[in-house]
Amino acid sequence: MHYYDGNFAGMHLIWWIIWLLFIAWVFFIPVDIPFQKTKNESPLDILKKRYAKGEISQEEFENSRRVLNSDTTLKP
Repeated sequence: MHYYDGNFAGMHLIWWIIWLLFIAWVFFIPVDIPFQKTKNESPLDILKKRYAKGEISQEEFENSRRVLNSDTTLKP
């Protein structure tokens, strides 16, 4: 075995560092990765965004919100 003659002295340590970096990378990757699927938004969230952008009026917002709230209460 030629492990202790100087040729492979640090190789064991290097592999441990590589594995630890890989494991750390797996557990600590950023949550908001570009091009990742976005979270599903509820219809009420979409409605609020459209109202905030000015795409719908306050009356349309209130009517739609009322419909969405009544629809969710009917589900068992």
